[in-house]
Amino acid sequence: MEFFQNKEQQPNIPDELPMLPVRDVVVYSYMILPLFVGRESSVAAIEDALSNNRLIFLATQHDATEEDPLPEGIYKTGTVATIIRMLKLPDGRIKILIQGLAKARIIEFIQQRPFYRVRLEQIEEPVVQTIDLETEALMRNIKEQSEKILTLKNMYSPDVVAILESIEDPGRLADLVVSNLKLKINEAQAVLEILDPVERLRKVNELLGKEMELSTMQAKIQSQAKEEMTKTQREYFLREQLRAIQSELGEIDEKSKEIKEFSEKIIKARMPKPVKEEAFKQLGRLEQMHPDAAEASMVRTYLDWLVEMPWSRSTRDRLDIKEAKRVLDDDHYNLEKVKERILEYLAVRKLQKKMKGPILCFVGPPGVGKTSLGRSIARALGRKFTRISLGGVRDEAEIRGHRRTYIGALPGRIVQGIKQVSSNNPVFMLDEVDKIGADFRGDPSAALLEVLDPEQNFSFSDHYLNVPFDLSRVMFITTGNLIDPIPSALKDRMEILNISGYTDEEKLHIAKKYLIPRQLEENGIEAGDIKFSDEAILNIISLYTREAGLRNLEREIASICRKVARKKAEDAIGLTRVTEANLHKFLGAPKFLPENEVEIHEPGVAIGLAWTSAGGEILHVEVSLMKGKGNLTLTGHMGDVMKESAQAALSYARSRASKLKIKSNFDLLDIHVHVPAGAIPKDGPSAGVTMATSLVSALTRMPVRRDVAMTGEITLLGRVLVIGGIKEKALAALRANIPTIILPESNKKDVEEIPRNIRRRLKFVFVKHMDDVLDVALARNDQ
Repeated sequence: MEFFQNKEQQPNIPDELPMLPVRDVVVYSYMILPLFVGRESSVAAIEDALSNNRLIFLATQHDATEEDPLPEGIYKTGTVATIIRMLKLPDGRIKILIQGLAKARIIEFIQQRPFYRVRLEQIEEPVVQTIDLETEALMRNIKEQSEKILTLKNMYSPDVVAILESIEDPGRLADLVVSNLKLKINEAQAVLEILDPVERLRKVNELLGKEMELSTMQAKIQSQAKEEMTKTQREYFLREQLRAIQSELGEIDEKSKEIKEFSEKIIKARMPKPVKEEAFKQLGRLEQMHPDAAEASMVRTYLDWLVEMPWSRSTRDRLDIKEAKRVLDDDHYNLEKVKERILEYLAVRKLQKKMKGPILCFVGPPGVGKTSLGRSIARALGRKFTRISLGGVRDEAEIRGHRRTYIGALPGRIVQGIKQVSSNNPVFMLDEVDKIGADFRGDPSAALLEVLDPEQNFSFSDHYLNVPFDLSRVMFITTGNLIDPIPSALKDRMEILNISGYTDEEKLHIAKKYLIPRQLEENGIEAGDIKFSDEAILNIISLYTREAGLRNLEREIASICRKVARKKAEDAIGLTRVTEANLHKFLGAPKFLPENEVEIHEPGVAIGLAWTSAGGEILHVEVSLMKGKGNLTLTGHMGDVMKESAQAALSYARSRASKLKIKSNFDLLDIHVHVPAGAIPKDGPSAGVTMATSLVSALTRMPVRRDVAMTGEITLLGRVLVIGGIKEKALAALRANIPTIILPESNKKDVEEIPRNIRRRLKFVFVKHMDDVLDVALARNDQ
């Protein structure tokens, strides 16, 4: 920026001129400065000025970001300037060199398009005829302070000082100084609008004093920084010299090499800012320690964990829903609800990129494929898979890790699993979540609350790492055999999906498609060496296994495959056929007989249905009557709830004795209720109707139908109440070839959850009262 010094006669300023709104600068009289013009309206205004008298009015706009300012967004006081030079740039902009001539004020906006044209009133500044003592002191002070500021900023120049000394006009001196101060637009505009030169000089003197303080402080800061930089450079130079000397002597600085490697790994890990700061802080501590110090080893281990964690490493999700469905169908048969939930997640993930990972819980009997389903989900999503077992875990530190103050401290198993797969968005399976324990070392289930809460796990803090790690992108899947043992707070954070047992037909399909090919491969034999008939597989399922899942079925198939592998190893060539007729040669005598073959059909024996962690089971309740004194004996390892059900059944039978045509005197009878097998603990209210039926059967000497199984809770008045595990109990009845099931009326809705092919093969009888149960279950004389 320069100032025009000649005091030649200025040209006459017309009343109307084109106006150029300027931003980030206030133009003063006699100022010479370049301007870059790019707006179409501004270019049009310049072209109009050049085609006439080269005069243009410059006014500053209030908001520098406003691209097309309105009249009310432009200061009314500005400067009339002449365009000295004009240059068109390649990018379409115009560069002009202007010189301020005189102040003016906008009276009226004549036009706004295609450029502003305004009517002006020239502002005549009062002329200072005589410079008094105060004004001269002000001018001298301003000149001296300006020189000091220039010196502090290393901008001192004799030419600039000569210009300052040559100016005798107070107004022009004020304009020259203020134009070189980096003032805010409103402050610079306020100085422009002060008409009295002496008053303007006082204002500039005040602003200059403030600038002097700022410049002094800035110079002080720069000096301190330079001293610190000089010290750092000196230390760096000495270290480099030391390194060069050690290199010449053949001494390798292992510590410096280690520090450098850690520093590079920290940068490469792309950690979040707080984690990066902590890493460099610990690295600084390690640099100050002796390499053989005990604490140095702890810090090294900690830094190893930090740099190896996948802070920014993730796998890309495979969002092809059809391909994911194919993968899930290839790996697992049926399980439609679980597959549908995974495909829904993929569909939402495809539409919403920043979706939090779901927390799923698979609940079902052992061997139904909960863990293998987790692997299939990872394969379908294109993610890595890791799992930990929580069965028997009693220490909270297993989840959250140990604090680094302890010897041998390590992160928790969550962080270990994430590091192991080296990805921050794996499928993470937590097996046996219903078998977590708790003792004096803490409650691991409480620690899992943060891990499995999408609103909290974005900043999970392991005690060992002591820095937040984002778990929100991890897809957690938990598994369990029962829902009840899972703490309610933990259960509330998970979406529970029940996986029931399989029917014989489903097991047959799974065995042919999955189990047999896998066992052939594991035992080193080929499909041409062995052939299973469907009848043989169904006999294995019904006579050699009794389970909801598939583990024992696979063991039996493996046993047959091993025998064929032995024959092949002994050079016996040919196809081995496994049929219904020769199955016993491979597996021996059947381990289980069909229930209708082992059942003794006599009064006092009823078949109930139970729900265990292994799925549905059938339950035999036997009642024996003896002469005695009215005692009730309960055996078969019953729990308290089951014993109470037996008491309620007896009370019901006694209260309805006349209607049920019971002629026996209860006071002269001892009643013994037994539930085989005696070594297995049993409990729950659902055996109530079975006990009541067997008791009434024994008392009336009417046998219970062998093709009927039942379940339900009984009250003293004989009402039958709702129970759970309907699908598992239905499967148990199907496995035992029992076609009729008696259920409480309130469980009618649950039957809809049973697959249609199973419902077709069973007859469900819904009852409200124990009398209805007896009408169906007892084989009366007329039947």
